[in-house]
Amino acid sequence: MNIFDLINAQEMGVYYTEAASNQIPYLGEVLFPPKKKLGLNLSYIKGSQGLPVMLAPAAFDAKAPVRDRIGVDKLETEMPFFRESMRIGEFDRQQILMAMEAANKDILKPMIQKIFDDAGNLVKGVNVVAERMRMQLLSTGKIRIKADGVDYDYPGFLKSSQMSSLAGTAKWSDTENSNPVQDILDLMEGAEDATGNRPTRAICTRKTWGYLLQNEKIKKDMNPIGGLNIIMTDNVLKQYFLDKLGLTVVVYNKKFLLKLGGASQQFFPDNVFTLIPDGNLGNTYFGTTPEEADLLTNASQAKVSIVNTGTALTTYAEPHPVNVLTIVSAICLPSFESADSVRILTVA
Repeated sequence: MNIFDLINAQEMGVYYTEAASNQIPYLGEVLFPPKKKLGLNLSYIKGSQGLPVMLAPAAFDAKAPVRDRIGVDKLETEMPFFRESMRIGEFDRQQILMAMEAANKDILKPMIQKIFDDAGNLVKGVNVVAERMRMQLLSTGKIRIKADGVDYDYPGFLKSSQMSSLAGTAKWSDTENSNPVQDILDLMEGAEDATGNRPTRAICTRKTWGYLLQNEKIKKDMNPIGGLNIIMTDNVLKQYFLDKLGLTVVVYNKKFLLKLGGASQQFFPDNVFTLIPDGNLGNTYFGTTPEEADLLTNASQAKVSIVNTGTALTTYAEPHPVNVLTIVSAICLPSFESADSVRILTVA
């Protein structure tokens, strides 16, 4: 047995899959489930999801009139590419070889596990990229990824009429004067009037949720006699919105690092309240990376494993200096077929 029998893409892929099976998925993975497609281009049809139009009356023996496909757009774009690597250096390799020679499993196992965990962190980086794009869609209506001279910009998923902002005393940060329930109700009814599809779920951060927990009009509505003295909890307020508006609110505060050593950032921004309909909002599509193409054609000596629907995990040996390189790559982009039924409100 040599080091390449222990450290290869197949073993890493199995290790990551087993570890990931116990992890709670990101919110975006539920709303935009993963889907595989060949190649780099993404094309899908986004319908207006508007109200049904009555079939036109007609006379017998007359030619049927042709109806226009109102509000149906074909969206086609090139999906962005992400790739990063980690190296097992000569010193680390020598340490592993000595442990193998001594047949010391107690030393060897944590060494290999650390290497597998490093590869797993690269795979998790793909999950972060996908979630960041999904939450950008749900908070801004567009996707913008920029780093090291690479700029991916996908605007125009939502119309301007689907995005609104509050001003003055209407801002939810003014917990004494604002009326969030009426704001939400207006958006829900506006979406239903325009599309026939009423939003049933909402997303916001802990900070935005805090405005609602402190809102005086909500407290008075829950208890008209002693509203301001009501003991407000997350569960109490969530049940209130469910009973009052038929709305399930998800408070989403997951964070990520834009780069190693950087400050943490939220996937979903503060001061935004997004209303969404039932069901999936789209899919997270994964294309074919160059590494996966090598796997399909057997054109390379590298070992390749595919995890998480379309993330390629690749290992190969470098002859000089003698190293083992682990590369993780993905081509991914969410689609947004239900975009027309989404409403985004900037509340403060």
